[in-house]
Amino acid sequence: MNEVTLEELKAIPVLSEVPDEQLQWFMDAGEIVTFEEGERVFEFGDPVSMTTVILEGRIRICAVQGGKLREIAVIREQGITGYLPFSRAKKTPGFGECVKKCRIFRVPSEKIKEATQLHYELTEALVHTMTSRIRDFTSLQQQNEKMFALGKLSAGLAHELNNPAAAISRGASSLNAQIQNLPAMFKAIVSLNMTPEKVDTINELLVTRANQTDRPVLSMMDKADREDDLADWLMDHEIKKLEFAENLVDFDFKPEDLDHMNACTPVSQQLEIVLAWVNNYLLATKMIADIKESSQRVSQLVTSVKNFTHMDRDSDKQLLDIHTGIRNTLTMLDYKLKKGNIKLAENFDLNLPQVKAMAGELNQVWTNVIDNAIDAMEVNNGGTLEIKTRQDRQFVEITIKDDGPGIPEEMQSQIFDPFFTTKDMGKGTGLGLDVVTRIIRQHNGTVKVHSVPGNTEFVICFPINDD
Repeated sequence: MNEVTLEELKAIPVLSEVPDEQLQWFMDAGEIVTFEEGERVFEFGDPVSMTTVILEGRIRICAVQGGKLREIAVIREQGITGYLPFSRAKKTPGFGECVKKCRIFRVPSEKIKEATQLHYELTEALVHTMTSRIRDFTSLQQQNEKMFALGKLSAGLAHELNNPAAAISRGASSLNAQIQNLPAMFKAIVSLNMTPEKVDTINELLVTRANQTDRPVLSMMDKADREDDLADWLMDHEIKKLEFAENLVDFDFKPEDLDHMNACTPVSQQLEIVLAWVNNYLLATKMIADIKESSQRVSQLVTSVKNFTHMDRDSDKQLLDIHTGIRNTLTMLDYKLKKGNIKLAENFDLNLPQVKAMAGELNQVWTNVIDNAIDAMEVNNGGTLEIKTRQDRQFVEITIKDDGPGIPEEMQSQIFDPFFTTKDMGKGTGLGLDVVTRIIRQHNGTVKVHSVPGNTEFVICFPINDD
């Protein structure tokens, strides 16, 4: 069937109310083309020069997103795509592939432009199709942006959780090894026939050193010197296990402490048994401390995630400390700061009053702007991220500054536009700053950018109270 009929066009819901004479004009202006399954209907970057109506069959549109080829839309029977009235699309964002044998009606864009002057109802129907397409595409892209951001945060969170989890696993294995030594050590210790007074003296020294909170922070050179001193002492007393020295230094033991333990030992040749017991106890103490610290780190990360997503509160505006959200966001992006060799400078006014806002929404703002700043400094293999907060009368002002290469002056007026991005293909959808703008407007605020090479500032300002 190489012709399109009036009945076919009237059966398309969006065209059903268009007068017959306008549809007849539409039919006379176009042509029928067919495609077999697997054929390309159009290629990436082709000019958008035709209005296309799918009469039979189905095509899918694929594009590169996040560095991967993805299916972004499927146009089915009675679907309309391609050029539409007042559309600013110039080139196709991906390629179209026929997935079910297609019979397509196409009208050149020049004719559609002519229709805007001649046929109101036809133009109205096609504009309605365009607004629906924009709404659906925007929704899809916003979802992709959220998933893209979630993927980056998930990767960072997995990395941050992996370190303390691995430390807990290593600590548990080492602690188990120390426990396995206890039976043999117990047998050796009880054979020493030490008096209770001597045992108490060594125990008191051991517990004191293990629980000491004011141990000096030693440089690598100082620590090496102290290890050498203890190793010399051990060799002078014919003790072969020189590895004791490193652990004893970590707990601030000195040669005079070893003299004291030696004096409490009935036979000097048995001092190695006492030192092995002491070393085992100190190692176990160190492993327990490492496990505790790693567990606390996991707990802090979980708390940060909970606060970042604001899982335990509703979506209404509430009084909150903006620094909490910024710090939670920095925790979530800490892996990127470390990976990018980026220093963090916090210049917070901690006397700021609480602001009335939606914490979850603001966290999206901090995430997008800070993440963009980190990406901008990537080309420098390092840099400084500065975040400043201050009160400006009845407003709170947050400045996020990086020392990256800056945003070209000709692009600064476009960066808040939907789908505009300065990032390479696959690294962004161009919706991050659009999201920022919409959220700040919800809070009756503004977001501005000042950028020159080496200094880019995003200044976010909104009222303290939602009055």
